[in-house]
Amino acid sequence: MTAAPALSLRGVGVVRDGRELLGGVDWDVGRHERWAVLGPNGSGKTTLLRICGAELHPTAGRVEVLGERLGRVDVRALRSRIGWVSGALTRLLRPGITAREVVVTGRRAALETWWDTFTPGDWARADALLAEAGMAAVADRPFGVISEGERQQVLIARALMGEPELLLLDEPAAGLDLGARERLVSRLADLAADPSTPPVVLVTHHAEEIPPGTTHALLLRGGRVVTAGPVGDALTTDSVSAAFSVAVTVTRDGGRWGTRAR
Repeated sequence: MTAAPALSLRGVGVVRDGRELLGGVDWDVGRHERWAVLGPNGSGKTTLLRICGAELHPTAGRVEVLGERLGRVDVRALRSRIGWVSGALTRLLRPGITAREVVVTGRRAALETWWDTFTPGDWARADALLAEAGMAAVADRPFGVISEGERQQVLIARALMGEPELLLLDEPAAGLDLGARERLVSRLADLAADPSTPPVVLVTHHAEEIPPGTTHALLLRGGRVVTAGPVGDALTTDSVSAAFSVAVTVTRDGGRWGTRAR
């Protein structure tokens, strides 16, 4: 039997205060796919990601996440199967908690280590995930004082700590300098190449932040899908220009994407 898609959306719409944030979204994410979602500010990217993370119910349409239908499932149990990285999570974490503690809390989707009990194996896994990300040196430093790039690496390690079945990344490279961005893209490329990594959905404004190994892309404009499909078919000069309402040329070099104004 073929496994159900990690995500399946049909006719999905979201209306808030009389304003349509998403409309008519049809989208499937396969179990081994790595997606990039691009669009300008206000295009509905974060709204779409919140639906995928069972954080928001649509106004219209059908949503299935990891084979479970929103509206017919305990979302608390469903959310425990999803790894999530976003700026909102950064603001929820206490600045004094160490990077190592941040990672281990991902085992139970907690915000503090004293909310639960963690085994020596949990701590060892947290250390291993930090080492894989090149973050072993910051393990015992307070989360509030490490750099923004280091925080994003720690949050990705935290998301992986719970062995998720779906990984959602909401603009993880936002605000990073060039070096931090490239280290993050390299880490995401490693994850994309690893067959044990769950399906990934990465939201970004910039083609330059799409890691090698990304298999598919979806472009949004005004809450509507411009195009969605294999990354080479979706990220074209015409489709990106249409999504961002500006004439650009899309380039690809060595697995990396770029855009420039025409």
